[in-house]
Amino acid sequence: MMAPPKSSSKLNNKPNNSHKPTKKQFKPKTKGKDTNIDDITESINIHIQEDAPDFPRGGGSSLSRAELEEIHNEVDGEFEGGDRFLKKKEKKGPRKSHSTEDDPGSLFGDGILGKLPRYTNKITFKNIAPGMKLWGVISEVNEKDIVVSLPGGLRGLVRSPEAFDPISDKEFGKLNLENISLSSVYHSGQLVSCIVLQVDDDKKEVGKRRIWLSLRLSLLHKSLTWDVIQEGMVLSAYVKSIEDHGYILHFGIHPFTGFMAKNNQTDNRETKLKIGQLVQGVVKSFDKTRKVVFLSSDTEVVSKCVTRDLKGISIDLLVPGMMVNAVVRATLENGVLLSFLTYFTGTVDMFNLQSLFPTSKWKDDYTQNKKVNARVLFIDPSTRAIGLTLNPHLVHNKAPPTLVKTGDIFDHSKVVRVDRGFGVLLEVLSLPVPTPAFVSVSDVADKEVKKLEKTFREGTNVRVRIHGFRNLEGLATGTLKMSAFEGSVFTHSDVKPGMVVKAKVIKVDTFGAILQLASGIKALCPLRHMSEFEITKPRTKFQVGAELVFRVLGCKSKRITVTHKKTLVKSKLVILTSYADATEGLTTHGWITKIDEHGCFVHFYNGVHGFAARSELGLDPGSDIRSMYHVEQVVKCRVTSAIPASKRINLSFRMTPARVNADDVKLGTIVSGVVERVTPHAVVVNVNAKGHTMGSISHEHLADHHDLAARMSSVLKPGFKFDKLLVLDVEGYNLILSAKYSLVESALQLPADASQVQPHSVVPGYVCNLIETGCFVRFVGRLTGFAPKNKATDDRRLDLSEVFSVGQSVRCNILDVNSDSGRITLSLKQSLTSSTDASFIQEYFILEEKIAKLQTLESGANDLTLVDQFNIGSVVEGQVVETKDFGAVINFPKYKDVMGFISHHQLAGTVLVSGSTIQAAVLDVSKRERLVDLSLKADFVTKQRAHKKRKAKTQKELVVNRNVNAIVEIVKEHYLVLSLPEYGNAIGFASLNDYNTQKLPPKQFSVGQSVIATITARPTSSCGRLLLLLKSISEVDAASPSSKRAKRMSSYNVGSLVDAEITEIKPLELRLKFGSGFEGRVHITEVIEGSAVEKPFSNFKIGQTTKARIVYIDKTQKSGQGFRWELSIKPSLLLDSSDMEDELKCKDFNYSSGQQVTGYIYKVDREWAWLAISRNVNAKLFILDTGSEPHELEEFAKRFNVGQAVSGYISSVNKEKRLLRLVLQRFVVNAVSEGQNSVSDESFICRFPEGGFVGGRISKIFPGVGGMLVEIDNNRFGKVHYTELMDDWVSDPLSGYSEGQFVKCRVLEANLSAKGTVHVDLSLRSRSENLQHQSSHNLNNMIDSYGEPVPKVEDLHVNMSVQGYVKSVTSKGCFIMLSRKVDGKILLSNLSDNFIENPEKEFPVGKLVSGKVVAVEPLTKRVEVSLKTSSTTTKPKYAQSMFDSVSVGNIISGIVKRVEHFGLFIRIDGTNMDGLCHISEVSDEDAATGEIEYEAGQRVTAKVLKVDKDRHRISLGMKASYLKNDAEERSSGQGVADNCLPEDARPTGMMQDCPLLSNIVDGSEEEKYPSLKVVESRASIPPLEVSLDSIEDLGSEDIENMENTGDPVHTDEHINKREKKKAKEEREQEISAAEKRLLEEDCPKNADEFEKLVRTSPNSSFVWIKYMDFLVKLADVEKAREIAERALKTINVREESEKLNVWIAYFNLENVHGKPPEEAVLKVFQRALQYCDPKKVHLALLRVYEEDKQDKLADELLLKMVKKFKQSCKVWLRRVQWLIIHENVDGVQPVINRALLSLPRHKHIKFITQTAILEFKNGVPERGRSMFEGILKEYPKRTDLWSVYLDQEIRLGDTDVIRTLFERATSLNLHPKKMKFLFKKYHKFEQSHGDDEKAEYVKKKAIEYVETLG
Repeated sequence: MMAPPKSSSKLNNKPNNSHKPTKKQFKPKTKGKDTNIDDITESINIHIQEDAPDFPRGGGSSLSRAELEEIHNEVDGEFEGGDRFLKKKEKKGPRKSHSTEDDPGSLFGDGILGKLPRYTNKITFKNIAPGMKLWGVISEVNEKDIVVSLPGGLRGLVRSPEAFDPISDKEFGKLNLENISLSSVYHSGQLVSCIVLQVDDDKKEVGKRRIWLSLRLSLLHKSLTWDVIQEGMVLSAYVKSIEDHGYILHFGIHPFTGFMAKNNQTDNRETKLKIGQLVQGVVKSFDKTRKVVFLSSDTEVVSKCVTRDLKGISIDLLVPGMMVNAVVRATLENGVLLSFLTYFTGTVDMFNLQSLFPTSKWKDDYTQNKKVNARVLFIDPSTRAIGLTLNPHLVHNKAPPTLVKTGDIFDHSKVVRVDRGFGVLLEVLSLPVPTPAFVSVSDVADKEVKKLEKTFREGTNVRVRIHGFRNLEGLATGTLKMSAFEGSVFTHSDVKPGMVVKAKVIKVDTFGAILQLASGIKALCPLRHMSEFEITKPRTKFQVGAELVFRVLGCKSKRITVTHKKTLVKSKLVILTSYADATEGLTTHGWITKIDEHGCFVHFYNGVHGFAARSELGLDPGSDIRSMYHVEQVVKCRVTSAIPASKRINLSFRMTPARVNADDVKLGTIVSGVVERVTPHAVVVNVNAKGHTMGSISHEHLADHHDLAARMSSVLKPGFKFDKLLVLDVEGYNLILSAKYSLVESALQLPADASQVQPHSVVPGYVCNLIETGCFVRFVGRLTGFAPKNKATDDRRLDLSEVFSVGQSVRCNILDVNSDSGRITLSLKQSLTSSTDASFIQEYFILEEKIAKLQTLESGANDLTLVDQFNIGSVVEGQVVETKDFGAVINFPKYKDVMGFISHHQLAGTVLVSGSTIQAAVLDVSKRERLVDLSLKADFVTKQRAHKKRKAKTQKELVVNRNVNAIVEIVKEHYLVLSLPEYGNAIGFASLNDYNTQKLPPKQFSVGQSVIATITARPTSSCGRLLLLLKSISEVDAASPSSKRAKRMSSYNVGSLVDAEITEIKPLELRLKFGSGFEGRVHITEVIEGSAVEKPFSNFKIGQTTKARIVYIDKTQKSGQGFRWELSIKPSLLLDSSDMEDELKCKDFNYSSGQQVTGYIYKVDREWAWLAISRNVNAKLFILDTGSEPHELEEFAKRFNVGQAVSGYISSVNKEKRLLRLVLQRFVVNAVSEGQNSVSDESFICRFPEGGFVGGRISKIFPGVGGMLVEIDNNRFGKVHYTELMDDWVSDPLSGYSEGQFVKCRVLEANLSAKGTVHVDLSLRSRSENLQHQSSHNLNNMIDSYGEPVPKVEDLHVNMSVQGYVKSVTSKGCFIMLSRKVDGKILLSNLSDNFIENPEKEFPVGKLVSGKVVAVEPLTKRVEVSLKTSSTTTKPKYAQSMFDSVSVGNIISGIVKRVEHFGLFIRIDGTNMDGLCHISEVSDEDAATGEIEYEAGQRVTAKVLKVDKDRHRISLGMKASYLKNDAEERSSGQGVADNCLPEDARPTGMMQDCPLLSNIVDGSEEEKYPSLKVVESRASIPPLEVSLDSIEDLGSEDIENMENTGDPVHTDEHINKREKKKAKEEREQEISAAEKRLLEEDCPKNADEFEKLVRTSPNSSFVWIKYMDFLVKLADVEKAREIAERALKTINVREESEKLNVWIAYFNLENVHGKPPEEAVLKVFQRALQYCDPKKVHLALLRVYEEDKQDKLADELLLKMVKKFKQSCKVWLRRVQWLIIHENVDGVQPVINRALLSLPRHKHIKFITQTAILEFKNGVPERGRSMFEGILKEYPKRTDLWSVYLDQEIRLGDTDVIRTLFERATSLNLHPKKMKFLFKKYHKFEQSHGDDEKAEYVKKKAIEYVETLG
């Protein structure tokens, strides 16, 4: 900025500061953004004297024209623009020295003395510095930063944190702006004001030069204060929150906020604005009291606002983008010098002139003193330099358009101007309008051009190529060099993936090499692409400056990556750059990026990648991929298939397709093979087939048993022959084989395609993949089925990975086959796929023998034929080696390598002695372990001595598929050894698992247990064992019942008594057998009568016979699958009864809340214990309902065991699921919750009585002092206050707790909120119960001794010691929590005896403090505490003697110190005490208008009304009536005076004379009747109320300070309260109407649009009701009801009026469409009463009935209302109004008498007045007159009553009566102001209804009255 003119130099006395500019150079880059800031709207004329010298102060002399010309010839100019630098050329010969202000690009301001600068201020990288304010335009918005284009073609970056100011205050809290996306609030082309934070200048690395900016308004508005803001200023602000009618704004600084109304936005931006967005607005008005600025966002107004001149304006208040009125001071070499705002000068450079194409004669357009509009472009506070712009786009507050792109070529560009030494300005013919372009001197030709003016002439055409664009100036930069038109790569857009380029190495680092292409574009060659092989020292490979050949890999976001891999650079194959180019058979080069066990991932150009499966890599079977390939290896590959839509390419490293001949081997065939080698992942087999093909077997496919497959792979050796292998798939020349027994034996039945799959069949397969949602099962080839998760297991709670594994053998039940898509849906549930044969266990024994043989060959042990001598069931002789408690070890002398073992159970009671010889029967033989299991039981040993005939007979009876009873003899890991007593104790073997349940834990069996099994295979040569299938595994009956058996089965009915035999005893049931093999069960609850006992099955044994009665038959299973019989052995049911069947069938589910029941636990998990109450009724018990002690809850799983009997009380009943919810603790059931089927809120509260203990689990610990949330029931929580966490006051009570911890809680309070939610307050203090029943004296002692929280405010007293936690800290002090319901306030002066510099630091939230109570207000629940330890804490502010000298009734005089909206502060003469005169006590008239006519400093007289010595407060009154004698004051009927009198001092004599007015006491109540509100406003004034923190700490000095800063309150005598209220109502109606118009103008046309609207305005009843009306018009009444219910749930509970509107709409809906309407309306009405004010709901329903002319219902409702709301004046008035309108004259007076008996005395005046008005309007006027006469007789001086009475008579129009009434009123002896009111009313009446004579008479009478006052 230059020095100001002499005429204003006295106003600017700041010292001159000269700063040396920085010498750093910068290569500018373009990028930008918008955010205009504030300033002022009135245009001002700047007067400059024409004869004043240019620069009068400083002493320097101006240069002559010759000197200027000489210097101009010597300057070597430089143009900074685009992405290029102009090289400065040295001139030969001597050079004159000149000051820095003569340098082009230097900044100058007040330091320039006495001479005109030669060049304009320009921002370059050399002089830009932190603190500069710049205007810019956003050119790019990224995820983490913003790129801003700055003046002069520079580019700046804004980090994400610098794009916003943190918004935080008490009301909104801290808004999380980190989650706001930059792109959502900023956009390209947006103008913004910014400030420079930092400039990075790395001279070595030009590309690393960065300018870091900030958009934070707190930095730009740093000097903006409240006093500076004026109407018409333009301000920028953030959107802080979005409200219904507008936006709350944040200016970056905290002293004030802003508001922008939505209806002020003419450009409809309200639909686009978001929180955090930057907006501009013009100041319309401001509220100095609340410090709120009201803005208008009209863009047209904003763009035209000009900054107004301010007295003494500082440079710190200038903001970039501010528009000013400027005057031309002079023209410079490259711009214009302007003067603006009186004190400031700035310059405009050549590229910011008014014309976009200024010619060489541009100076002629800027004559001295020419007035122009300009905007501030930049401000440098250090040099006071200012740059301006006259660009027409920027002056209109819009960014210039971008009409050209980098790289565009324009053949016919016109030369507009030639700047000698700088460059050429061109006019580029872009569309739709031309664009200016500048070509610097270094870009005009490939060779040096010495004289531009000779080479280029104005008006000629040239060919130009664009290489940059200045977004802010709208100026393109170009080049005329011929080389620029020849190169293949000019910009980033010219670079294409796959092209070969030459580049120069400019830097080598550890990550790779930085390259530069011929056009200057940079690229990166990553380290892995610098060579074919790994490079450890990249600098030795690449030398800086070397030119090499590269191939482009990709170009994304101007980031170019290239490769120098020789194979890729020289490749002649097709370049693959997109998925669409990948056609089958295409051969190309790529490089491997990842290798896994399934294959290789290969990348190509432009991010395209594909996958080569293992089978396509050309590897030998079983070999490791990494042995042949490595990451980053260049490979030649062939595309086998591609799906461009899903971006998938399948590749092959084989150049020709390699396949096994289909004629040689087919899928699903059986082959044999010999093991060639064993790899870690597979077994390679040489297949004995035509062509000697190789094959591989994965380890999982060696066996069906997972464990055996692992053992098999560990013992396999080359040369082992597989006799049977199934060909699963073919991959190239490799066969994929399987040795699974289940697949090999079912090879012919396995499907090869979807057409061969039959629904509802069971097919073997194997798991090929597991995902979260299901399991994939493969058969032969690629045929795959899918089993969804819910179809995979019977127990849906199990995770699939716990049940299945990849490669596992499974049996699949085909559910569905989609012939179109080929999708097969499967089920793997065991219940549907269980085995029906012995293949699973048969393979186990076969493989066990193979593994044993392989182990023998490996170890060189004796032949296995030795073990073969031990046949199952044979008797062998052995010698006892050792005896143990669990059995005996046997040695066989003939077979040294074989050991025998006899378990304890098989000893049969025989005592063995070591060394003795025994004979034992062989039960099992393990050849792999060389172990024989023996038995000494006589049944087995003597069996071999039986006759061969008997043996043969036994063998004949072993029929396959027959069910047999078996006894468990030995329990092995995978199978059971069973004996069949009925078949000569034959030995059989049964598997514990099945195909689909291998990973699940098997069912537990005990030795000696009886089981049922099915014979599936007799002993054969391949497997010499009897194989069985357990019933529990198959769950399938082998044999179908005969017709005779079915007939017998049908003879059993419910109630039949049967003889049954116990076959199995389980923890929760007895299994019985009766009849002809029928099976049934006895549930544990069907054993004993009455209460449950522990172990009810203890008296029963297997094989015992008992009587049982059938209680239920499950016939859901189809014929052939049998019946399910439910039996009972209860003694009461075993008695014979003819009607037993009907009694059992009619048994109902009859349970209720609170009932005690007993059940048995059948399952226990982490949260619940599940009980069986009866055979078909279950119950659940929640963990927190089992106790209150933490250790009990932690041992929940240990305390409850399966089969344990538990008694509890029913808390809820679910009849549909036949499920009960139990609690262990008894509770009282109320009538509401009894019988409910769900966990209602009422029943929940009943279980948690106040004072009771409950168990809880900490769910969430809130930060700060929020306390914690404790779960006390399933998804039910209670709140623990911060003061209820510990017994003692500790500094950090939350430190001992953690989420998930069990705690013992005491219920303090449990209730239902108005919203219907349950609130439970808890305490963790163990001594909290001691405070419940203590007296006040004992309570205080306990609080002092134990430090207990204070339960109530009433328990506090002054000087009482208390403790608490800091809740919040403000500038006035802090608040502390004394207890759950009591908070205390500590003023700043009472925080400490010493000065506290930073209260927030000294008293952080949560700090424990101790202090004493200073003041207590029980009514307002306000407590003041002091932390001071000195005695000055409670010392009164004023001397006690001063207050003793002031007493109620005294008349004092004083001076008004301060005027507030609520009253006057008066300094009492002769003291330093201040008193408050409330607005209601200022004047008899002012109370009605709410305005005060007094000013600060005025002397007044007042009366003392109240003296509060404890709180040091004095209440004063200034009414004229107070200053008269006391007798007149007490006898007057003024409403205000009566309110101030005690009850016994009010007048009663006149009331006794009139029974109509008995028990009258004046008062007030809110009323909606307009006329009654007028009466109310004059009859009652609110009592004196001053908040605790309003004035208590304001001394005389504070009052004086506030007086100096505050503005006096001006009043307007011509605006009364009624007019104000009317204006307010009209404004609200206009706002409401505007909202409705907006909705009606863009009314939604369908339900979706309404849904969007209700989501936008969820609390607007208008929108919800419109939605309901829309649905009713569509005849969708039920949907309208649903919308009404949604609205009632969605609208905030605080919006009671909005909810009530919805209820009223609901009433109207049911009144029209209900069936029947009366009942439907009443149901809704009853619900509404629970949520809204009952009186308002009744009145709303009454309006509905009245509008619908339902007189009968309305009359009945009114009768109920006057009984229910006896003390409501409004209800009685509605009753009177109803009677008067319906002409029930006789019924009016009785209702009036009842009302006066029911209503409180203070409501009588209102009721009588309004009743009289109703009589005048709709009833008998005479009766209304009598009422007014009666009330005026009692209160003759109530001008409000006279006014209403006169208004009613004027409305009737009887002039004689009216004049008589006016004469009576004006004859009264009232206050002059009241008489003035009556005379004015009288005169106005005569003017409108009388004549001039009558009006003159009234004037004369008024004058006479004034003279009497005299």
